[in-house]
Amino acid sequence: MQRFINKTVLVSGGASGIGMATARRIANEGGQLFLVDIQEQALRRFADELTDSGVEVAWHACNVADEAAVAESMSAVIKHYGKLDVLCNIAGILRFDRFHELELADWQKIIDVNLTGVFLLCRAAIPHLLASKGNIVNAASTAGIMGLAYGGAYSASKGGVAAMTRAIAIEYAKDGLRANCVSPADIKSAMTKSPSFPKGADMALLQRSSSLTGVQEPDVVANVIAMLASEDGCHVNGENIRVDGAALT
Repeated sequence: MQRFINKTVLVSGGASGIGMATARRIANEGGQLFLVDIQEQALRRFADELTDSGVEVAWHACNVADEAAVAESMSAVIKHYGKLDVLCNIAGILRFDRFHELELADWQKIIDVNLTGVFLLCRAAIPHLLASKGNIVNAASTAGIMGLAYGGAYSASKGGVAAMTRAIAIEYAKDGLRANCVSPADIKSAMTKSPSFPKGADMALLQRSSSLTGVQEPDVVANVIAMLASEDGCHVNGENIRVDGAALT
């Protein structure tokens, strides 16, 4: 399949995990990429790898929670490619705390990156996506549907992403802009590689949302993102698609 020929796709969180897998999938289907991530060295290495394999790619180090940095990234993608067809908001962070011990600064950081970062990128991208009749795919989570023990801030942020995605879909549907999100569970990534749980955490509570088929590679989520971002998803709008191996079924 070559569903992204002549399409410009911005992927946040493109230096690792689901963001990297999404970038690879879109590149393999002919898309031209603009990658943003706060991990500058990792982003540079990945972009160089893609360039060496013949992919058209540009990148910009960006903290998605920083309004000015997001504006600079959006200006850079338009300057480089002249348009934007798809925005994939994948960047995110996770931490575990007992809710009554969660520091306000730690709550705020998660909300800033996971929710406000999505808002900032969507807000900056929408004028360009309206011009291209493009679409948005946001990364939510099963944690935003059923709740995640010791992950109250993360659950709140991802539930907010899903609600915001639906609001965007409704507001701009008649203008030709689509917005959807995916809700993964148990996906291998740097974010979940070595989690630090609070002392005495009940692991059975955490396993409530586990996939029935085990932890999966990021590709399984990238596949769904690519479908939603392509013309195959042309009549899918305002959806939150679970990629969870029947965990919440």
